[in-house]
Amino acid sequence: MLHERWGKFMIEWLQKAVGKGWKLMPAGGLTGDAYIAVKNNRKIFIKRNSSPFLAVLSAVGIVPKLIWTKRMENGDVITAQEWLQGRKLTPEDMKSNQVTDLLKRIHQSPELLHMLMRLGKKPVTSDERLKKTESRLYTLGLIDKHDEVRDALHYLEELLPLTRNQKFVVCHCDLNHNNLLMSDTGEIFLVDWDNATIADPATDFGSLLKWYIPPEDWEEWLQAYGIAEHDHLYERMYWYLLLDALDFISWHSEREEYEKVDERLASLHELNSQMRHLVKKII
Repeated sequence: MLHERWGKFMIEWLQKAVGKGWKLMPAGGLTGDAYIAVKNNRKIFIKRNSSPFLAVLSAVGIVPKLIWTKRMENGDVITAQEWLQGRKLTPEDMKSNQVTDLLKRIHQSPELLHMLMRLGKKPVTSDERLKKTESRLYTLGLIDKHDEVRDALHYLEELLPLTRNQKFVVCHCDLNHNNLLMSDTGEIFLVDWDNATIADPATDFGSLLKWYIPPEDWEEWLQAYGIAEHDHLYERMYWYLLLDALDFISWHSEREEYEKVDERLASLHELNSQMRHLVKKII
């Protein structure tokens, strides 16, 4: 009931930013900050407190065109983007060269890196991320409660040296098929940049390979991306996958979504098993 009242309040509040004649409806998503506005058969995508990186991404064609940005009296920023006529990518679509090329373009862009740093983003080291994740887990009591969490932290500590001294790039950090859109003309856009950071590129393509590309095709994908030779790359990929899994467990635990916590623990069990195999190969 409270959630419904809040949603109604948000729509009424956003109505003032969008203007008269527009009908707003929730666009879905975890945060509840995204809306669709419709007027005279025209659609635009409205979001509250999007990443300030959005304007740059729009200018280089990585996200749908930014129409306007408005700052509200309370400090919130409202953005409006063109509504894309097209569809979300399917898991099968994630194997396409278009996705590989887009990710390569993002990771190799000095302009995007420079702009993100100008906006105040600083590189996030693996040591910093692990310390933050472990502190969060400890506060929630999840380390003492779950063997899988303790096992994951053990592997993260053991392989931490392999993640140091890597080249940092702009990373999206939420690379899944729901965040990739294909227009009716065949263009691909990567949306939802709220978690973007400057980090090891394995943060991004690790999740892509793990969840969408068969292991027997990993080497071919990496060559298409531009990596011909690599040392301990798979260990780095799984290191970040483990870390992300622990962060998701904390996130759901904070919201008391215990069924989701159990689902994430099951996924963590699988990742621990795969990491265990990698560790044995190193030793």
